[in-house]
Amino acid sequence: MRRKLVAGNWKMNGSRAALAELDAIAAAARAHPDVDVAVAVPFTLIAPAAERVPGLAIGAEDLHEAESGAHTGCVSGAMLAEAGARFAIVGHSERRHDQGETSQDAWAKAAAAHRHGLQVILCCGETGAERDAGRAERVVQAQIEKSLPENASGDWLTLAYEPRWAIGTGRTPTLEDIAAIHAIARAKMRQLVGDAADGIRILYGGSVTGENARDIMSTPDVDGALVGGASLTAAKFVPIIEAATRKGGA
Repeated sequence: MRRKLVAGNWKMNGSRAALAELDAIAAAARAHPDVDVAVAVPFTLIAPAAERVPGLAIGAEDLHEAESGAHTGCVSGAMLAEAGARFAIVGHSERRHDQGETSQDAWAKAAAAHRHGLQVILCCGETGAERDAGRAERVVQAQIEKSLPENASGDWLTLAYEPRWAIGTGRTPTLEDIAAIHAIARAKMRQLVGDAADGIRILYGGSVTGENARDIMSTPDVDGALVGGASLTAAKFVPIIEAATRKGGA
């Protein structure tokens, strides 16, 4: 059985004062040991966050694929590991849209993170225009095919389906649509890495809240959630953790 994972992504938000929110989040993680909990914070907060809540998985929101070099403003996997990060998010739709990143970039970053012992959350998802054109399934399959590392396994990699049109909008796909994409994603991974795909968790992301989390995470092939805005405060994030328990989730 794949354990549920609830991962937060603070994006370009937060300060040292905001790290106090992690205390209650870490307490909720301890209270629900059947759920894995992780929070990705801005680069500047990784070290203080890891020091403040050593029992909570703290990660990075991105990394550069190179080991070192003339890459002004970038951060390598080795730097993240040294700062105390346990995982990194790659291929997030906001970076695909805002920074022009491709699935090939996501592939290279996932491989780099793995080289340095970091867990990886690899994101995929269609735009609103692509869904309206009936291309959602094909887009997600193509992104997985181009970004999934050859040696992918559940020991270090998690996939996150985040329809771009649902991020921060308050809109979510129907449960049937979520189930359909997750099933297609699982099938594509099986095609690429065989039986190892059955051990890879697939998260749903996009306007996840305490109100809809239980239904979403009870949907077939949904192994947890990647949470944006609702992860910034314990008051909003903890109910999502609670919704992921085996008693309430799948």
